[in-house]
Amino acid sequence: MELTIHASALPHVDPEASVAFYRDVLGFEVRQDVGKGTMRWITVGPVGQPSTSILLAPPAIDPGITDDERRTISEMMAKGTYGWILLATPNIDEVFEKVQATDAEVIQEPTLQPYGLRDCAFRDPAGNQIRVQEIR
Repeated sequence: MELTIHASALPHVDPEASVAFYRDVLGFEVRQDVGKGTMRWITVGPVGQPSTSILLAPPAIDPGITDDERRTISEMMAKGTYGWILLATPNIDEVFEKVQATDAEVIQEPTLQPYGLRDCAFRDPAGNQIRVQEIR
């Protein structure tokens, strides 16, 4: 059996801010943008890696989700504990400098972890945690 990771999903609350962050700050390309207003499903991904994407989607819209669950999701997003993704780069300092120059919330500056990798963390406009590991 052969499997690949095609897409991972993260919620967004402001599609324009999310597009600007992933496109202009992280350098991803916008591959698809479907819907209108806040009900947009936006696919972004790293240039040169067309088979790997992140789907930025409106949160808690499934009709099976209760009002209490929607509130919980909104509260978790506000605290930055709902969505996260782990990215990799050969130059973490370059990525961190670019992110730090924006108004993104920095969670952790580049740090050498006990398990041997340097990483950093920040939040996207929806509060999702973006961790970046330096892979050499």
